[in-house]
Amino acid sequence: MDDQAGSSNPLQSQEDSIRQAIELLFYAYRDFTADPDEILRRSGFGRAHHRCLHFIGRNPGIAVSELLTILKITKQSLSRVLSQLIAEGFVRQEVGARDKRRRLLYLTEKGRDLHRQLIAPQRRRVGRAFREAGPEAVSGYCRVLALLIDERERAQVLVSIAKP
Repeated sequence: MDDQAGSSNPLQSQEDSIRQAIELLFYAYRDFTADPDEILRRSGFGRAHHRCLHFIGRNPGIAVSELLTILKITKQSLSRVLSQLIAEGFVRQEVGARDKRRRLLYLTEKGRDLHRQLIAPQRRRVGRAFREAGPEAVSGYCRVLALLIDERERAQVLVSIAKP
């Protein structure tokens, strides 16, 4: 009998683990976004709005060009989302003090409130999972997520998320 056959095949076992991890990521993402999706739906917004609110909230005064780099979406897509967020009073845009061509983005109080509502169920979900998994699992989880980020951007992302 071939040693590589069936469940004794370490390569097959690794392939099964990878497939399971991918599926778990899909299921986790589904549930991680479910509560915010409902809040967004009631506001007439979608996930692109959520991502904008998150990164503007984490980086007050972020330039539109920097937000484009983070989100990796087209200028047209970002323009549509930002226009709606600005028109409805969730985001304000200012001209850069040194460079008048730069458009800097800030959450308004209304935007900060929506951002808090969106992130609250996600904080609860991740916090609960971290408590149940334990510190070693959390460290491993964060390491795996970091390694999923494109290697060319990883260091910059890790620096940006490390700030309080």
